[in-house]
Amino acid sequence: MEDTVKCTPPESLLKYADPLYVGFEPKDVSSAKAPDGKVTQLDDMLNSMIPPRQWVEESGAWMQHVSKDPATRHDVITLQEMLDRRHLQRQARETGLCPVREDLYTQGFDELIRQVTMDGPERGLLLLRIRDEIRMSTDAYKTLYNSSVTFGVKKQLAAEKGISEMEAKIDGLEQKKKTLTNKVSELRNTVDVIEKREAERRALEDKKRKEEIDFLKHQGQHLDQFLKQVGGSTK
Repeated sequence: MEDTVKCTPPESLLKYADPLYVGFEPKDVSSAKAPDGKVTQLDDMLNSMIPPRQWVEESGAWMQHVSKDPATRHDVITLQEMLDRRHLQRQARETGLCPVREDLYTQGFDELIRQVTMDGPERGLLLLRIRDEIRMSTDAYKTLYNSSVTFGVKKQLAAEKGISEMEAKIDGLEQKKKTLTNKVSELRNTVDVIEKREAERRALEDKKRKEEIDFLKHQGQHLDQFLKQVGGSTK
């Protein structure tokens, strides 16, 4: 049946084996056997780490296990090139939350896990733990983000209820500010007038004092001359 029915597997950065036709209904992937019918410890490990994928077409249901081909240097370079190309094709955002970018990096990381597991199962398990930890951290950040958005919306709605009161309060304060500003201007004008009058009064008093001093000096000079004349006549 597999030779007579054609299928189009979904695109993925993860390398899979040849697709298997499983009939018209999907099967339980937990009990799926390897393409060659033999189940090894490595097969069980790969199936638990990266379960086989299934999809349904008009021809029926199909299943694909991850490939057990060892990775080469060319595979690693090709993975990088395909990742960059898919970013451009699917227009993934470089920053912020982006489901497209998250899906592509998930596929790429799963392919790395497959490649490392084929070379060293222990290191593959370590990468699997890292992947699961990243997913838990991402889910936690998503939950935190959704909670913060909900909290922000509630705060915004609460703030909008008091906008009219705040606007009225602002208008009152603006009017009070205007009144106080006018009062300050009046007081400054009054101070300027008082200072000007005080300066004129001081100038007038200084002038009078100077005139009095000059008059007294003039009288003193005449008195000295008179005394000298009187003293000279008595001799």
